[in-house]
Amino acid sequence: MRSRYVVLAAALLALAAPRVRAGDFCSSCEIQLGLGATYHWVGYSHGIIAPLVFTFDHDRWELGVFRFTKGQDFFDSTFGVDIHFADPYWGFSFARRLELFPQRHWAFFVAAGGSYKTEQDRLSSSWWNFNEEIGLRLKPKPGWVIELTGRHWSNAGLKLPNHGQDFATLTVSIYPGLVRHAATGN
Repeated sequence: MRSRYVVLAAALLALAAPRVRAGDFCSSCEIQLGLGATYHWVGYSHGIIAPLVFTFDHDRWELGVFRFTKGQDFFDSTFGVDIHFADPYWGFSFARRLELFPQRHWAFFVAAGGSYKTEQDRLSSSWWNFNEEIGLRLKPKPGWVIELTGRHWSNAGLKLPNHGQDFATLTVSIYPGLVRHAATGN
C-alpha cells in the first residue's frame, strides 16, 4: 500500500518539476540552515528542530529536511497532566512557493506541497501529509537571505488523530560557492 503512494508522489513531483536547462538549474539555488521550534495551538510543545532547506528556480520550489531533535510535550494546566505528542523523528517536505508583495529587501511568501514523517504519532497518524507555509524573506544585501517561516503539516483529517505538526524555523541562506550563483555575481 505504501509503495503505491511513493510511486504516486514521484509521478506528481516529476509532472510538477520546473523545466529548466541544465546550466540554469542551480543559477539561483540556495541552501538554508537554521533552527526551529515546535508549538501547538495550545502553546509551546518543547520540540527543537534542525532544518536544512534547498530552494531553487528563483525561490519558487523548496525541498526541506527537518530533524525534530526532542520529544514534544505540553503541560495541560487545566487537568494538571503532561501530554506527550511525539518522539524525535525526521521529516521531509517538497513545496511550491509564491512570493507576495515582493520588495527590494523583503517579501512575504506562501507555499503548499507535501511532507513525509518517519513516525506516526498523536499529532498525525499518517506518514504522508500536506505541507502549508507562510513566511517572511529578508534580503539585507546581495548574497544574504534570512527567512522566518511558520509551517503546518497535516493529513487533512484523512486518518485520525490529526492535530497536525506546527513549527517555525529561522534560516540563513548559504550560497553554493562551487557553482555560479545569480545573486552573488560569480
